[in-house]
Amino acid sequence: MSKKPKRTKQPKNGKQPAGAGGTPATVVLTEAGVDFTLHAYEHDPAAASYGEEAAEALGVSPDQVFKTLLAEVDGALTVAVVPVSGSLDLKALAAAAGGKRATMADPAAAERSTGYVRGGISPLGQRKRLRTVLDASAAAHGTVCVSAGRRGLEVELAPADLQKLTEATLAEIARG
Repeated sequence: MSKKPKRTKQPKNGKQPAGAGGTPATVVLTEAGVDFTLHAYEHDPAAASYGEEAAEALGVSPDQVFKTLLAEVDGALTVAVVPVSGSLDLKALAAAAGGKRATMADPAAAERSTGYVRGGISPLGQRKRLRTVLDASAAAHGTVCVSAGRRGLEVELAPADLQKLTEATLAEIARG
């Protein structure tokens, strides 16, 4: 049975719609005056992949839904935003971040640093601003979806707005 997403359009007046489930990510978007659309869906705790679950629930290509991953590049936490249809190329991330070596970050460290729980980590509104690298494939889409800060809530926005708000470097860091 397909899950029907609850779609909530962000008004252009910058006001958060009633019942939209404000998160630090949506607060950042609202304060910046960026046009975005919230997509809520019923999260299945048994889902094997949070990102693929979101793409299916929203009825969009997994190439347009991006997951937020945290890695350590030469010991510094770094945010990588890649399509859920692929995986993170750690060597490419290290090069894009100006480092030599990258490894996936400890999930507990990722949660502490961002203020979000795994499966709901948004690249927006994180507790601590970290260096961010956005996969270059995002530029091929009119809009992309990323976590809005909790499981079952995605935000759709222009890739240029995502890049600007996160101060992300655009680079080819995904494979597959």
